[in-house]
Amino acid sequence: MTHVTGGQRYRGGMNILKMREKGMKLGFLVTSGGAWGGKGLEGNVQQRRLCWTSMAGKGFGMRPRFKYTVKSEADIEAMRVSGRLAREVLDIAGRMVKPGVSTDEIDAAVHEESLKRNCYPSPLNYRGFPKSCCTSINEIICHGIPDTTILKDGDIVNIDITVYHNGYHGDCSETVLVGNVDDEGKKLVRVTYECLMKAMEICKPGVPYSEIGNTIQKHADDSELRVVTDFIGHGIGKAFHTTPNVLHFANNQNNGIMKEGHVFTIEPMINEGTIRNVIWPDQWTAATKDGKRSAQFEHTLLLTKNGVEPLTGRLPDSNPLRFME
Repeated sequence: MTHVTGGQRYRGGMNILKMREKGMKLGFLVTSGGAWGGKGLEGNVQQRRLCWTSMAGKGFGMRPRFKYTVKSEADIEAMRVSGRLAREVLDIAGRMVKPGVSTDEIDAAVHEESLKRNCYPSPLNYRGFPKSCCTSINEIICHGIPDTTILKDGDIVNIDITVYHNGYHGDCSETVLVGNVDDEGKKLVRVTYECLMKAMEICKPGVPYSEIGNTIQKHADDSELRVVTDFIGHGIGKAFHTTPNVLHFANNQNNGIMKEGHVFTIEPMINEGTIRNVIWPDQWTAATKDGKRSAQFEHTLLLTKNGVEPLTGRLPDSNPLRFME
């Protein structure tokens, strides 16, 4: 395992290769019913729970073989709202990032700001995940769990926000610089952001989903960085995760063709060193095997007749992208 100093504790997620070994495809269904436990939830948000389903299957992917869904106008309007609310919460969390702030403090703000917007923070109690957002520092690839860890000058931290509002999820993340970050760290974050932007540019009806990964891989390779292969993007809507599987690396997988009305995430994770990861004993933390840094950006995207509309797009008052300076 990668040594983490200062009593830091993180969590990540089961990786896709382990799921392949088990021959399982995993998915999530939203049903009505009692809300998960959590502070301040009573009477504030629409009650719901996620039901974990599994089914036997072959091939690459972690979602069951649902038919690809073309969203209705009502679905799209609802997802514009959930996406904007997720963005608002992410911007608030991002403004908190500075040396001396704990990831627990960020999580508490995410929780409260979600409730203020009549949202449920989707990660909370998701398969037992104990917090309302993910905070992944430096060598943590994804799904870090907020705790008493204090952000230090020179860190990079990804904040991953998903909210559930009126029956629909909105999902987004950004990697933020903590104080003064070295040039190599800024490059990593900048290239990761560019990978997302370039992938969005090629999206339009009729394009194979595999082209997303091919586009990201080329830009990362040209920048002498590495694309994580164990974690992928996904369809989203009433369910947190569904088809399509969105691979961020070069591939010829038959994961379908883009169609107007599809809604999905692109969320590339880019590493300075090896793409190999270690999963911590808590079965959540995904850290780079060599201890080098990783960055990630994510949008929820609506495929339109001419391209994509980022439902979690940046707002006029969103935080400046300091890594572009």
